[in-house]
Amino acid sequence: MNLVTILALAAVWLFQTASPVRNPDFEEGDLKAAPPGWVVPPPVTAAGYAAVITDDNPATGKRCVVLSSTTQSPTSFGNVMQVFDASPYRGQRVIYRARVRTDPGTRAQLWLRVDRPGGVMGSFDNMADRPITSTSWSEYRIEADIAPDAAMIAFGMLMPQTGRAWLDSVAMEFTKIDTGPVEPARPIAGRGLDNLVAFARLFGYVRYFHPSDETAATDWDRFAIDGVRALEAAATPQALATKLDALFRPIAPTVSVFVGSKPPALPAALSKPAAGSPRVTFWKHTGVGASLPKPQLFAAYSSVRETRDAAGPDGDPSAPLTFDLGGGVRARVPIALWTDGGTLPKSKTGAPAKAEPRAATAADRATRIADVIIAWNVFQHFYPYFDVGLIDWLATLRPYLSDAATANEADFLFVLRRLVAELKDGHGQVNGGVQGFVSLPFSWDWIENSLVITRAAIAEVQRGDVVTMVDGRTAEAALIEKEQAISGATPQWKRFRALSVLAQGPADSEVVLQVRTGTAPARTVRLRRAPGAPVREPKPQVVEELRPGVFYIDLDRATDDDFKKALPSLAAAKAVIFDLRGYPRPSPIFIQHIIDSPVQSARWQIPVALKPDREGVTVLEVGRWNLQPLSPRITGRLAFITDGRAISYAESCLGIIEHYKLADIIGAPTAGTNGNVNSFRLPGGYTVAWTGMRVIKHDGSRHHGVGILPTVPAARTIAGVTAGRDELIEKSIEVVSR
Repeated sequence: MNLVTILALAAVWLFQTASPVRNPDFEEGDLKAAPPGWVVPPPVTAAGYAAVITDDNPATGKRCVVLSSTTQSPTSFGNVMQVFDASPYRGQRVIYRARVRTDPGTRAQLWLRVDRPGGVMGSFDNMADRPITSTSWSEYRIEADIAPDAAMIAFGMLMPQTGRAWLDSVAMEFTKIDTGPVEPARPIAGRGLDNLVAFARLFGYVRYFHPSDETAATDWDRFAIDGVRALEAAATPQALATKLDALFRPIAPTVSVFVGSKPPALPAALSKPAAGSPRVTFWKHTGVGASLPKPQLFAAYSSVRETRDAAGPDGDPSAPLTFDLGGGVRARVPIALWTDGGTLPKSKTGAPAKAEPRAATAADRATRIADVIIAWNVFQHFYPYFDVGLIDWLATLRPYLSDAATANEADFLFVLRRLVAELKDGHGQVNGGVQGFVSLPFSWDWIENSLVITRAAIAEVQRGDVVTMVDGRTAEAALIEKEQAISGATPQWKRFRALSVLAQGPADSEVVLQVRTGTAPARTVRLRRAPGAPVREPKPQVVEELRPGVFYIDLDRATDDDFKKALPSLAAAKAVIFDLRGYPRPSPIFIQHIIDSPVQSARWQIPVALKPDREGVTVLEVGRWNLQPLSPRITGRLAFITDGRAISYAESCLGIIEHYKLADIIGAPTAGTNGNVNSFRLPGGYTVAWTGMRVIKHDGSRHHGVGILPTVPAARTIAGVTAGRDELIEKSIEVVSR
């Protein structure tokens, strides 16, 4: 069960509480019992997790709570949480603080969600990009805005794997903030679209590449929203140039916006250094520093202003860049400035006054347009795979600005998702908006060009049934529609994600299916979505001897402990089948026990940008895995099963198997997306994730959009599903038994 489903259920159980946080230090209640005021939702308990009070080294006071897995290989994730009424705190900013520590090898994450009426989410952060792994107590925080119509606030700590995590010293702080205007949707009129495109282009150039002290201190989310309001109505190119100049000059006084082809004279502050031999400052982006709080999961992404003693070809104040912004205006932007301890020229008004905090809501038209501008610029300047996808990214700006202007708040999430889908990035996701979806009581897959039920928890459908229509549309058309808002580098990843999305919807929502069993005529089946544990296809045990001497291990469920306990049997086996149809849980230790000499992972490269529009980008080669052999070695015949669900870490592992020819790879191509994720927030409560680095195969060839290819292609059949067979395991047994 996914997080939003569990939170939606928990809201019913915990909605009314007397105070914002009950039992924040876990001093109430009995040792080894559940903490009063806190809940582990029943689906989480059923999945194999518990939270109890303990006196084991609390951060403060005498007690804390420990969240732990109660079974060897639990499903879903652990979660201990509270929910309280948001109405007394509407229009405020909340800071959720807590102290956390973990067992070695365990990940924990604080999370905070603000819900609005109708299942709309106001803010959500679960620290997915910066999980907690420290075994020592440290304080962590999440900051979010509470919408003016917020209904409830849910928060807690989750643990996505096995292990233990401790929580203590929970606190909430609230600050009043300005809600700002909320303008309803309307189309962009007249030359307004040209104006907004010009603003968007200049916004990115100045934000990321003009290194003044003022730009470094600017609240760029607020600047983007205010800029949309100020510039859209400019009636002529000259009016637009005047408005752009007025908007940017306080933070970038040497930026010039002009009409025509001839720029104004170069300011003296750029043409020559002032007395005292000042140095040169410029932006250096390694990937790009995200807007989420640090530390990030992958700390190598950064955006810093660097200073050198003299101007150079990549940083010369006297050689600013000139850009055609569209709308009849051009801009000259220096990407390096002289500095004598502060960038020159110094602001006449001094440092900008710190503005009062302001909430942002996607119900506001200007905020939605600003979100597109902010997101578009991150990718325009820093996405590492445009050369692979052959995407005309500039052409996406105008239609998505228009869509943002006319979308309502509920639909805007899908505008953002379609924008990110243009990247063709399997890591590309947008979280926010409508939440609380639940799934249908069966699983299905795309097999032999048909939508096939693969397991059912209800009598209305059965394994092997073919779904021909979904809510009046052909099954394929329904999947293709869902794929439009799914980012993926390969068709197989988009189809896998679409299958999941098609099954989801609000609790109690009806789905009308046309279903055919065998050669019988199609029949109509009406179902309602209801909360419950997800229906998963059966697999062998996590570790199982399938045939005498032929062992199976499911890397999607196995932990390092599972692998280590099974290692004596695996080392003595005639053959071992590793199931990697998904995302592996264990560390790469399983690779170390199948090699007899050191191996490396694929090449990981972070783009380094000093100039806009990805011009002159270099790459920083970051550390590769260097895996040493471990004893005992598994010497039997090996096979790895995989398919389009295997992404990222799974592909790092399989890339080693592929390059060093360590085993047969059986099944279908993987997702074709690897490289650590980067992320940023958008006003209105959205978080965008994307791939911030390049991964190149060992031989220098392309991985993105290609993935790991099977050495033995194999596919499921409807007949096999109907008979309850796992044909990829069967094929693997055949291969390793030759």
